[in-house]
Amino acid sequence: MHRTYLSSSIFHHFDSLKKLQLSPTHLLVFSRTLTVETTDAPDGDYDHLYADIPKPAKSKSERKPYPTPMKVLVQRAKQEREARKLQPCKLLEEPPDNGLLLPELVGVAHQVYRARELILLGLSKLVNVVPVLRCSHCFEVHIGQVGHEIRTCTGPKSGLRNATHVWRKGRIHDVIYFPKCYHLFDRVGKPRVLHNESRKVKQLPAIVELCIQAGLNLENHPTKRRTLPVYSIEGRIVDFESETNLVAIEDTTNDSRLDLSLTKGLTSKELSILTLDSWFEMISGVQKIMERYGVHTCGYCPEVQVGPKGHKVRNCRASKHQSRNGMHAWQEATVFDLVGPNYVWHVADVSGPPLSNDLKRFYGKAPAVVELCVQAGAPVPGEYRSMMRLDVVPPCRDELDLVT
Repeated sequence: MHRTYLSSSIFHHFDSLKKLQLSPTHLLVFSRTLTVETTDAPDGDYDHLYADIPKPAKSKSERKPYPTPMKVLVQRAKQEREARKLQPCKLLEEPPDNGLLLPELVGVAHQVYRARELILLGLSKLVNVVPVLRCSHCFEVHIGQVGHEIRTCTGPKSGLRNATHVWRKGRIHDVIYFPKCYHLFDRVGKPRVLHNESRKVKQLPAIVELCIQAGLNLENHPTKRRTLPVYSIEGRIVDFESETNLVAIEDTTNDSRLDLSLTKGLTSKELSILTLDSWFEMISGVQKIMERYGVHTCGYCPEVQVGPKGHKVRNCRASKHQSRNGMHAWQEATVFDLVGPNYVWHVADVSGPPLSNDLKRFYGKAPAVVELCVQAGAPVPGEYRSMMRLDVVPPCRDELDLVT
């Protein structure tokens, strides 16, 4: 680390030393502190690949952190308000705000949808090779033959069991889950679902809805495809297009249908590698789409809505929902709000003893999909090596007192 000392005011206050001898309290008002700035070393000592599991909220009433700082959001709102005053009626030119598609993201949407289907297909076969365990009283998941002994259960009557888990057989949805959201037929003209319309509007996985809005066409979920941009009149969207066009994009290169023959005849190791590659392809594709298409999540519950605004359905039951009359506190969503990674403890030795509660600070974690694929034979990805703490050797139980 290189240290830079900012001491420009030291040479300008020699006279203050004389005043300090006469009046020690006089200098305390005008004194300046010596500031030390630390900068990263250019030799690359800092490990940019270091990543740790996200820390859980201290309490259920704590709000999720904002991906974008609040100061930036306030500045954007002020700029939009001033621009609206200068030009009340304007033609929206930037897609997807104007209702048009981004051609460069249509192929990405098809890739994300295929990767999701391939992950579900691969997991349906890998769960028969590597056991998946789920606690009967809480949402804890473990990948391995024997459940761990770490006492982290928060389910009902966990105090009587000393917070130990009661394991049962798990399913695919315990490994990875995709929260659902309401399907929007017109994401620009009618971006919100009202409370009275909640039973009439279909729900589907939010990641699928994101792909639909980015250009994917599904038969059971029609959506409006515009050919002309919309206008914004004092912040309200006005569509002058006379006909409602349901344009079906016919592109054979971006066919979203999954070829089931890809997984036939593959060994468990090859299937785990294919599933893990699909996981990274899906995550990277969702990040690209979310940079342009808006996705919102509730700040207190897992509710997600894909679109420029959140819905108005009053179904929030999280903290402080009484003061909001059941409305959600919408904010910007992240990738893992659409894809639940479900972090699990990493088992370094599958044939060894179960994970001990006394040694839990030496164990690492990883998303359940990554842990399942690694135990099935896939190599450990470099993005999760530090999170899984592969460089840490846990001591034996009789050596625990000797470790500081």
